[in-house]
Amino acid sequence: MVDEQPIDGASQHAAGCGMNTAVGTIAAIHQPNYIPWLGYFFKIAHADKFVFLDNVAYPTGSFVSRNSIKTASGRAWLSVPVVTTGRYGQLINEVQTDHRQRWAVRHLATLRSNYGRAPYFREVFALLEPHYSVITCTAISLADFNIALICSISTYLGFGTQFMRASELKVSGHKTELLCNICNTIGATTYLAGTGAQSYQEDEKLEASGISPVYSPFSQQSYPQLFGEFVGNLSAVDALMNCGSFGTRRMLGLESQQG
Repeated sequence: MVDEQPIDGASQHAAGCGMNTAVGTIAAIHQPNYIPWLGYFFKIAHADKFVFLDNVAYPTGSFVSRNSIKTASGRAWLSVPVVTTGRYGQLINEVQTDHRQRWAVRHLATLRSNYGRAPYFREVFALLEPHYSVITCTAISLADFNIALICSISTYLGFGTQFMRASELKVSGHKTELLCNICNTIGATTYLAGTGAQSYQEDEKLEASGISPVYSPFSQQSYPQLFGEFVGNLSAVDALMNCGSFGTRRMLGLESQQG
């Protein structure tokens, strides 16, 4: 398991966030993305157990290795270069970062230059910097790096969700069958999915396995940003830098809008 944090009753938020059909233990499952957007953290916040799907094929050019932030010129991408030579078909947990490109130094410099004037820059940068600073002259696991960042941000936001890795659960299957097997293995009775899953997820298979599928009602709200007109669906780092822990928790439905 990734984390031994106690389950903090995340399901108590279900009714207040439009997930009225959620019952029992709520699970969410997702690939370990790089500094994900707020919708990803919404699923973590409202799940009792979150499983990093790290034992499936690495999707090249996906959010597993990149995400976007806001700059004075608009949206810009931060991409983590990875080792691909001779590694065709590798699983996410087999992917190694390419340290020869000094990407960690560049990413930190980019965050500093674009968010240095943000209200919560100091505390959020202090949260992120140690993860990048340990990357020097050796390749590291992309999954390990992403998961460590996600767990640190989740702790900063006060989540009590229990984290696990699919690779450690020893389950098999493909697509919805794999989701069913993971949920059954960890004792989940409700599966919280992103809205994008509606086009391919086979809800009848989940229901036949005794699992209630629920779709995330998360909707991106606007919030104060640097550099003019609002740009949505960025890495959660943007919201954290501009709104801090409390403001971000409020957008995730964890604090009263009047708070």
